[in-house]
Amino acid sequence: MFKKAVEAKSQQRLSGADRKKLRRTVRDRFPLITDALLDLLLPPKNRVHVFSIEGGVPMFFDVDGRGTEFFPTVFALWEAPQLLPSFTLKGCEVSRYVIGGADLMFPGIMIPAQGLPSFSAGEPWAVKVPGNPAPIAVGCTTMSSVEALKAGLRGKALRITHYYHDFLWESTERHYVPNAGFLEDVVMGDPSLLSSSGVSDTGTDVLDASAAPQTSTGNEEDESIDANNAMSSLETASTSVADANNETGEQMIGNMDQLKLADDISANEPNTENLTSPSAVVVDSLLDKCLLQALYTTIKDKDLPMPGSTLWSNHVLPCRPSGLVLDIKKSSYKKLSKWLQAKASAGLISVKEDKHKKEVVLFSVNRGHPDYISFKPEKRKVEKSDSSGDHTIAEAWSEKVLEVVEIYKPSTQVNPIFESVGANTGKLYTASEASDVVFRYIEKEDLVKATDKSMVVLDAILCDALFKGAIKKGTAYPTEIHKKEVGSTFIGRMQPHNVVTRGGESMVRKGAVKPIQILSERRQGNKKVTKVSGVETFMMDAESLASELQKKFACSTSVGELPGKKGREVLIQGGVIDDVGRHLMEQYGVPKRYIQVLDKTRK
Repeated sequence: MFKKAVEAKSQQRLSGADRKKLRRTVRDRFPLITDALLDLLLPPKNRVHVFSIEGGVPMFFDVDGRGTEFFPTVFALWEAPQLLPSFTLKGCEVSRYVIGGADLMFPGIMIPAQGLPSFSAGEPWAVKVPGNPAPIAVGCTTMSSVEALKAGLRGKALRITHYYHDFLWESTERHYVPNAGFLEDVVMGDPSLLSSSGVSDTGTDVLDASAAPQTSTGNEEDESIDANNAMSSLETASTSVADANNETGEQMIGNMDQLKLADDISANEPNTENLTSPSAVVVDSLLDKCLLQALYTTIKDKDLPMPGSTLWSNHVLPCRPSGLVLDIKKSSYKKLSKWLQAKASAGLISVKEDKHKKEVVLFSVNRGHPDYISFKPEKRKVEKSDSSGDHTIAEAWSEKVLEVVEIYKPSTQVNPIFESVGANTGKLYTASEASDVVFRYIEKEDLVKATDKSMVVLDAILCDALFKGAIKKGTAYPTEIHKKEVGSTFIGRMQPHNVVTRGGESMVRKGAVKPIQILSERRQGNKKVTKVSGVETFMMDAESLASELQKKFACSTSVGELPGKKGREVLIQGGVIDDVGRHLMEQYGVPKRYIQVLDKTRK
């Protein structure tokens, strides 16, 4: 029937009745088919219902359209954070993976001092970062707390259904962020909360007075009333959604005019109307001072290139004066990328946009720029995040210096040269030692050409050592060779070996040094994984490395056997290919030339 090309004249969506009829026909025609197979081949209708405020932002969404998986959006959680219980991440850097689309793993969760909270499988939970009350994602638990403890708090904790910066958030016309801690690719602590404890009583600082929220008994009462109104409104909204869903069965996005929240809940804008913003000129000046302070005190040339988000969170923000709020959105630039590009246009720094990560990267600093030369950095302690703790496994390894030496063993082709000069044919030689042997033979036999000292005349023994078996049949053997080519040609005829030394331990292996391979690829569900193999070559333990990377990146890791008894492989959740390579070089001392990187996730 399909020997010739078939062209569909038209396409149209089947109605609900036609879909049911098709499923009945398939079931009658193929009696062996099961319900599971039928759902696989002809999936039941699955539309996500999103319920929005008229002219505002979405507040709830229904994953399957049946009310069984009903979640609030991040906009709703920003207005009522107490709506759902929440997991707090171990560190702000973990938020990169969550808002990048990864599910939340137990190793990335901060366990409270009182222990893991009780929960059942299938419960909706929110996700927060330390120091920021606004949730960044919402999802569904994959197991109960009892099962999680039995599993040793490993594996997937939360199946993320919606997060800040996903398509639902970006497609919202009036999308916003609740505070300045929400950056483009990472969520940090709320700067206003971090600075509130350092505000002076006199209020002499302009930014202190402008950024500190007014606190009084009357305001606290108003806030509590607003919170109560918000909760009652959300309960009314959820009831309206459930009723509407039962009546219509299907609703398109935005078709929820009945859903009205109280006027005192502003879902379109963050609650910052009671704060008076400093002028853009003041913020611009403060930004420049913080950047110059960071360039002088914390940013070294060896740290470059550096992502813009890292520059902002780890260097610029800690250099702000104590107690001040620094918000890029209150400047004239509005965005971090525009500010960095403006400084690059002025010649102070050079930046480049990473098209894959969609982020501006700092590449170099012009320390001869007039602004840099004229700036006088303040001598004060820079705020740093608390990263103290026990020495990691990698730090313990780093105390043992790694040394890799390529050595060579004489082969049958070059043995006559070694025997002629009295060198041991069973010994292993470095490249310089092997070259010395062949030049001793040349000097002994006086093979340097008299008319051209850069050329070596080949006698029978040297010619066989360098070219026997390497010249095609019918081709004449060379009669002379340049001195520059003697050493490399001679070493190429020997058997390669390598010696790897770490601390006082050494290991000799046949063949050339096999590099560590770091491979990044996509798996089912468009999830990225990173594989690391070949670490045994450099006297590293795969289990120890997996444990170290799990703590460093707050992600799930595992170790498996490679086929054919070729060693072990470390599997890491997430696309951390560059970070792993940098970690191996900095913490384990592996030379860059022995790290092979292959990224299959980039097109």
